[in-house]
Amino acid sequence: MPVLCLIANPADSELDVALAARVVKQVGGELNWLNHSIACEIREPKSTDAVAEARQIIGTARVDAALVPSENRRKQLLVADMDSTMINEECIDELAAALGLKEQVAAITDRAMRGELDFAQALDTRVALLKGLERKVIETIRRETITLAPGGRALVSTMKAYGAHTALVSGGFTIFADYFARRIGFDEAVANVLLFEGDALTGAVQKPIVDKDTKRERLTSLAAERGLSLDQTIAVGDGANDLDMIRIAGFGVALHAKPAVAAQAGIRIDHADLTALLYLQGYDDEEIVR
Repeated sequence: MPVLCLIANPADSELDVALAARVVKQVGGELNWLNHSIACEIREPKSTDAVAEARQIIGTARVDAALVPSENRRKQLLVADMDSTMINEECIDELAAALGLKEQVAAITDRAMRGELDFAQALDTRVALLKGLERKVIETIRRETITLAPGGRALVSTMKAYGAHTALVSGGFTIFADYFARRIGFDEAVANVLLFEGDALTGAVQKPIVDKDTKRERLTSLAAERGLSLDQTIAVGDGANDLDMIRIAGFGVALHAKPAVAAQAGIRIDHADLTALLYLQGYDDEEIVR
């Protein structure tokens, strides 16, 4: 049985009763509010292309539409990207800013996330530019510059409360991933290791690197370890190096992603925050752990 989800950003919702009613009138089905004026589901829509019809009605309103199956809807494994997904920034760009190189490095990051550059080569090029950056500067950036993406703690806390395992798997760096995984509440974190000589970066990263293959393989291995099918998993990210895990997960979510990534994902969330992943799974507001 399919379920059409309409989800808005809690900080600036444009989803109301009238909009939901217009969508139901067009696509058919039974309306159920998960969080009034934030998220609703339309059970068993009759339309053969409910998402396209819903988006046409939504128009320019900042409301996401996604179609999910009702079977195995609540997932038991979450694998999430970090930069621009669980946190708002790209850590490597902020490190470069401390050296006056943010514009140069950010341009490479953007192209790599769009899939226009080889990820490993782009990573090596950017890390080389960071040579000499001191650990204390990195820790200050981590503490003062990097911010948590809205809804992330609720997502992880709620899924863990209902028995899921949660993993942060990042093409970024352990000095950030380990720290933010603890703050958000993830069960584990996997990321690249920056190499230091004394308290300064050498300009190199430990090999092998965490890339798209690592992300896909960590998703499959964690599922196998827990006796789960891939249909019982959810993966979320924004960049080209997330696509492989997004494609194979039960729910593969492109969150505020580059257009080429969003176009290839099973589910795209352009406006809502990370609590959207809970509404996709059918959690209502009273079940969400905040």
